[in-house]
Amino acid sequence: MNIPLKSLESPAGDIVSPGLEGVVVAETVLSHVDGAAGRLILRGHELEQLAGWSYEAVLSLLWRDLAAENLDEAEIRARLGAARMAAFERMTAALPALQGLTQVEALRLLLSLLPDTETERHHLVAVASVPVFAAAIARRSRGLDPVRPDARLGSAADFLRMLHGVEQGADKVRALDTYLVTVADHGLNASTFATRVIASTQAGLFSSVIGGLCALKGPLHGGAPGPVLDMLDSIGAEDNIQPWLSAALDRGERLMGFGHRIYRVRDPRADALKRAVAGLRDTGGRIAFAETVEREALALLAERKPLRPLQTNVEFYTALVLEAVGFPRESFTNVFAAGRMAGWTAHVLEQDRVGRLIRPQSRYVGPMPV
Repeated sequence: MNIPLKSLESPAGDIVSPGLEGVVVAETVLSHVDGAAGRLILRGHELEQLAGWSYEAVLSLLWRDLAAENLDEAEIRARLGAARMAAFERMTAALPALQGLTQVEALRLLLSLLPDTETERHHLVAVASVPVFAAAIARRSRGLDPVRPDARLGSAADFLRMLHGVEQGADKVRALDTYLVTVADHGLNASTFATRVIASTQAGLFSSVIGGLCALKGPLHGGAPGPVLDMLDSIGAEDNIQPWLSAALDRGERLMGFGHRIYRVRDPRADALKRAVAGLRDTGGRIAFAETVEREALALLAERKPLRPLQTNVEFYTALVLEAVGFPRESFTNVFAAGRMAGWTAHVLEQDRVGRLIRPQSRYVGPMPV
């Protein structure tokens, strides 16, 4: 139902914000998004600094003083390794039930196997389980058996090993590690808000993060990286870049990987991932081609839409990183969930300390009884 604009302010002066823009509903120590300045800060650290950290180090940062015990990077790495092994054993019997499901739906089903009654190390179990499940789901889609985890490896290295069946090069591991760090947390986005709302009911961590995944599944939140590759495939050749982009804009279409709801300048995550892409071997010239598309797209957008801040966003280089390290497009949302699980679990832990039910109000605009 479309609410008329005149109803946005009630006679009592209450203001309705249908997308909750500008409405502050939580205080958090976890992350701050400054869209005007193009900054992302996680617990006092700029993203540019964190992009050189391991995913385990960022988990240690986000969980600090929120979980029952503070663990350092090495301790988290060891515990995640053990938890991946347990997740694999829990998963195998459920694999036949995934038949006919999309990869995100399959991940949702497997996460539902995790009992909310497990509260001692639930944040570790949640983070460890997603790479195991996501890799097995991706392999199953190609008719391959799942690969047992190697508890000695870090999260990114084992994720790629479980996907490919063999350990991958250091450049690919670094690129995936950077991606997981880059998407670890991002303010009160739709999936994180959904996670906190569920956590506020004391439903349990696993129910909360499954709610986050369900929100991430929506194409307006977590589904954009794949279409970036579809766009690159459709353009095809370098001499077709400018004509293709111009024709798309003439039709009023959106150029995938450009523009963001929050950032008024360039998305800082795009810069972090661009540096990660630069460290990868450019097999077939795909990355160089994409960078040319980016330059042409930014020039056209500046010319055609000079009053709109349409800069490169995180999805553009996410697509290149995940493709280069070997994930199929259908897996992209699940890999996003693997990284964002850091933030989801930290927000659940933080919300548990708040201990208050999130219960906003609505304003009734229907008919009154006569």
